[in-house]
Amino acid sequence: MDLTQGTPQEKNIRAKKMMLWFGIISLIMSFAGWTSAFVVSSSRPDWLKDFQLPNAFIISTVVIIISSVTFFMAKNALKKNNKSLTTIWLVITLVLGVVFIFNQFQGFQEIINLGYNFTGPTSNVTMSYIYLIAVVHILHVVVGLICLLVVIFNHLRNKYSVSNRLGFDLAATFWHFIDILWVYLFLFLYFVG
Repeated sequence: MDLTQGTPQEKNIRAKKMMLWFGIISLIMSFAGWTSAFVVSSSRPDWLKDFQLPNAFIISTVVIIISSVTFFMAKNALKKNNKSLTTIWLVITLVLGVVFIFNQFQGFQEIINLGYNFTGPTSNVTMSYIYLIAVVHILHVVVGLICLLVVIFNHLRNKYSVSNRLGFDLAATFWHFIDILWVYLFLFLYFVG
C-alpha cells in the first residue's frame, strides 16, 4: 500500500498509527537493552542469587492482565455503540491501572523490608536492575493512565463512534503493549533473576 495515497484524513490516521508503532519499537529496544544488561550482569560475583520477586508483583501481573481484558471489553462495547457499558469498562480499566501501580509500590516496600534499597550501602546491583526496570515500566503505565483519562473524557464528550475510534484505538494499542511488556518483564525477572 502506498502511504502517500488516500484522503488527508486517511493519511493522518496512518501517520498517527505509525508514530505509535515507532514509539513502541523504541520502548521494546530500550527494555531489550536493560534485560540484556541484566543477563550479562548476572555473572558478577556480587549478583544476588535465588531472589524471589515479592508477591505484590505477582498480584500486579494478574491485575494488569485483567485490565487488558477490560479495555478489550470497552472497545467491544464501543463497537456495539453502547456508551454506558463502554464508560464502565474504561473506568474499571483505569482503576485496575491504579491498583497495578499500588501493587508495584507494595512490591518495592517488600524489597526494602528485606533490606535492599535502590542505592546506598544497602543496595546491590541485582536490586538496582529490578528497581530500574519496574520504575521505568511504571512511568509508562502512568502515561497509559493519562491516555485512558483522555479517552474517558473524549468518550463522555461523544467524540468516539463505531466509525471514528482513532484515539480510542491508539490508547488501547498502547495499553495492551504496556500490559504485554510487564508480563514479559515479570516472567523474565521471575525466571532469569
